[in-house]
Parts: sequence; C-alpha cells; structure tokens
Amino acid sequence: MAIKTCVSLYSLQDEYMNKRMTLEDIMKYLAEHKVEGLELLPDQMIHNTPHPSEESLKHWDYLMETYKIKPVCSDVFLNTNLYNNRTLTKRECIDILIDEIKLAHRMGFHLIRLVSMVPAFVIEPLLPYAEKYDVAFALEIHAGMSFGIPETRGFIEEMIRVDSPYCGLVVDAGIFCHRIPRVYNDYNVKVLGTNPKVVEYFNGLFDKGLDGTHAFDEQHNMKPELAAIATEKDMPYIMLADGYENTPYETLDKYMKYIRHFHFKLWEMADGEEYSVDYKGLLQYLHDHDYDGYVSTEYEGNRWILPGHPMVEKEQVAAHQEMLRRYIQEMEG
Repeated sequence: MAIKTCVSLYSLQDEYMNKRMTLEDIMKYLAEHKVEGLELLPDQMIHNTPHPSEESLKHWDYLMETYKIKPVCSDVFLNTNLYNNRTLTKRECIDILIDEIKLAHRMGFHLIRLVSMVPAFVIEPLLPYAEKYDVAFALEIHAGMSFGIPETRGFIEEMIRVDSPYCGLVVDAGIFCHRIPRVYNDYNVKVLGTNPKVVEYFNGLFDKGLDGTHAFDEQHNMKPELAAIATEKDMPYIMLADGYENTPYETLDKYMKYIRHFHFKLWEMADGEEYSVDYKGLLQYLHDHDYDGYVSTEYEGNRWILPGHPMVEKEQVAAHQEMLRRYIQEMEG
C-alpha cells in the first residue's frame, strides 16, 4: 500500500492561460520537480475535448513518452446548460460521459473525476463502458457540495448499491479546513472592501472548531449575529466563506473502500506548511487506513493574488509537493 503524489494542472492555469507556459513547459516543470503523476483538465488544455484531433493526441503521446509523468486522473465537467432553451437530456448526459471515458482511455488515464452534482442516473449506464475501457469514474466530494447535499447523497446511495470498483469518490481536502485561507480573507478585505468584522466573525467560528456552515440556519438564512453586521457589499465573501468546511476525518471511515483519489487543496504555503489544512494529520489518517492511491496538489490561491503582486503558482506547487513527500516519507519510509 502506498500514498503517491501528483499535481493537478489546474494549479498552473494562470501560467497556461496567459501563455507564460505551454503544455510542454508544464511537463518539463513537473519532471524537474520529480512529480510522479498529473491530473488534467482536458476542457482547459486539450482542444476540442472530448473529440480532439489526431494531431493533438499524437502531441500528448509525445509529452507522455518524453517526460514520463503518469496520467492519473482526467477532470470531467458535465455542462448540462449547453443550450439556451433547455438542459441536456439524460441520454445526452450519458453519451457525453461515454465519450469522456473513451478519451481518458486513449490518453492513458484510468480514472475520470466527475464534477460535484453530477446526477446518480449516469452510474448504471456508464458501468459497461468503464469496465470495457478500464476507466473508473468518481464523483468529487467538494466543500460546499459535500456529504450533506441531497444530490451527493443520491450519488453515494447508488454507488453503494452497484458496488463496483469502477464507481467511486474523489475527496477534496477543502472539507478539512481548520481555518479560512488567509489569502481569501486578505483579498476580500483589501480588494473587495469586505467588512473586517464579517471576516472576524467567520474566523471566530473556526477558532471554536466549527466552520462557515454554522453561520446559517437550516433554511440557509444568516444567523442574527452575522445579519446584524453584514451589508450587500459583504455578500460575495459570505456566500463563499461557508464553502470552507471543517469535517472530521472520521467522516470518511465508511467511504474509504470507494475513495479513488484526493484533491489536496492548496491556498497558501507558509513556513513549509499549508496554512488552512493540516496535511500531516490527514496523511496520517490515510496511512492508518491503508489508502493506496494518489493525492493531488490543487492550487487555488491563484484566484486571490493581490493586484500588483506576482503570480506564484510554480513556487506554491513545488513547496506543497515537497511538504507532501516529506510527510509521506516519514510515515511510510
């Protein structure tokens, strides 16, 4: 059994989008930093997904052969709102995901991540294709849309019913925050003008061992003490602040056999540690529960870079990978 590391290329999206790095530059960077595997967003970096040209696929083959980075997970989005006048039918949803499975197989992936809220009705029709092409599919359990959401519960219930090695979960470590990302707080106060008292209110919840979900009642109305200080200007902060969850590791106990992959969220490395998530504790939990799979660095601090400050995607990813390898070495030898 072994915990292995990889990097989601989502972590380097600003470098890619603004043409400071090509896809080959990213592969070189991963190889230079001894990254074992990669997680790809084909919609972002492979033109015309899920039907790329043969030229694009040959270029991918060249990158894989040249840089020896293992394809670990392909991130799939099911956009049900492709048309202005209707949502996709069930058949259309299934057909799109079948094409994603086929593409993943062609590119060397054995796992696709389904974005949160993908409906449970896709599971049974996809299983024959998953088995044929040896590509598992797994729903992302993401903060703000995690175990308490009806759609997530519905998928999990169906997943347990079919009990297939080709259907499982991807857990995002944003559900294990012990404090709100500092870069998120700073950006909202300094750039968006969020009331510092609102930020202090949410910080105080985490100080008590709670999280942002406790700022709202069962109808998702703000608690009176928050409503008393919040204004319209604070709403962008408030509506995202409840998406940083502080979930006990033990919540995963009954799901471990279904977990295929982890997103290890990164907002800010500070003094060799991630500021908001106790990754040593989480890795110890996974080690103690015999997790055998990848944990993927997923940097999201890039969206909270203050104006005038440099983008630090590469530096943050390298520091996070170094931290993960250090802890894994300590635990597994």
